[in-house]
Amino acid sequence: MVESAYEVITAAAGSAGPGGAGTEGERAEFGDSAAAGPGGAVRRRQARESAARTYARALPVVPVRARGLTIEDADGRRYLDCSSGAGSLALGHNHPVVLEAIRKVLDSGAPLQVTGLTTPVEDAFVAELLRTLPPGLAGHARVRFCGPGGTEPVATAVALVRAATGRARVVTPTDAQYAADPATCWPEAGEEPAGVLVEAVRGECGPRPVPGTWLRGLRRITERRSVPLVVDETETGVGRTGAFWAVEHSGVNPDVLVLSKAIGGSLPLAAVVHRADLDDGRAAGAAAFRGNQLALAAGTATLAHVRAHRLAEHAARVGARILARLRGLAGEFACVGAVRGCGLAIAMELTAPDCGPGAGTAGELAAVVQRECLRRGLIVDLTGPAGNVLRLLPPLIVTEEQTSAVLDRLADAVQAAERSRADHGPPPGARTAR
Repeated sequence: MVESAYEVITAAAGSAGPGGAGTEGERAEFGDSAAAGPGGAVRRRQARESAARTYARALPVVPVRARGLTIEDADGRRYLDCSSGAGSLALGHNHPVVLEAIRKVLDSGAPLQVTGLTTPVEDAFVAELLRTLPPGLAGHARVRFCGPGGTEPVATAVALVRAATGRARVVTPTDAQYAADPATCWPEAGEEPAGVLVEAVRGECGPRPVPGTWLRGLRRITERRSVPLVVDETETGVGRTGAFWAVEHSGVNPDVLVLSKAIGGSLPLAAVVHRADLDDGRAAGAAAFRGNQLALAAGTATLAHVRAHRLAEHAARVGARILARLRGLAGEFACVGAVRGCGLAIAMELTAPDCGPGAGTAGELAAVVQRECLRRGLIVDLTGPAGNVLRLLPPLIVTEEQTSAVLDRLADAVQAAERSRADHGPPPGARTAR
């Protein structure tokens, strides 16, 4: 009888079959130890799967159990997970209310997947989602499901505003336009756009809040010109930024909200919420996986729990504490650059100042910090074009004690990375710490 998750994994991996783990072919390729233990799983993954799996390559962890903030590896080692499935896990891993919601659907005998059909599970999800919306949108909102992921809801929102306006162009501000007057992102001449697509907290280079004054200025322009304002909350919704939806920080009421990640309660789910008068049925969704009942149930439980327990406010308080500590690190270590974020969406840039040729780039230094964090039992994510932005996305249920542990491990990792950088030999007289 298989008694543990690790035994389940190794039993499956060691089964006979062409290319299976534990076969003579694998032993010849990887050595006798390749068929057992987490190291063997990592080697098999590297041989079998695409090099695009950046998380797996940077974090050689084989998780077999998880609860809340904690992941347990196949070798029994525990880690504090501050990636939260790239922000998908608002309540962390395997939260009891999420598991109970999933079990109820499984035990009910209801279909697990339907496409475009109304079910009690979907009805409950929509009702709970509408309760959480900004007041200016909630009273006249419609919900449109689409395929799960990050691109599908954006494509659905774009199709919606194009159908509603009869126009084609959708404006997305550039980095420079986000930093300038919002009028600069408007087309200089010609037809008005079908919509303007923005983020309230930009996520590509680590969380970067957009000033409320900028969003309010853009909202005035779009209202005056009757152009729909689309706000992408794929990474920032469900309490992550210290408000239930990041756009609420600015007081702006959008015409369309793009939702994904955390709304599925750890399972893939995406939807677009929009003003009722934008819906004429011409941009009907056609994605096959719109009706995942387990994701809808998990999402309902997550939305309700975050709302009832005021976890957005908790995220704001804990996030302020984390930002203060990281800014202290920036004052102490030269390798820590800008620190920014809001709620539990936080970024810390790593730099490589005053380094000799052998000291490496900022991205390489950030990778050292990530490895040092992992060595201390802390999982963090790296992002940004140069890979030098460390991103912290702990679940909203993180406790004060866990926050202290995260910060202590991170500070220790930064100190170790700074020592390593100094050992590579900065130029004479250069500072290695502030």
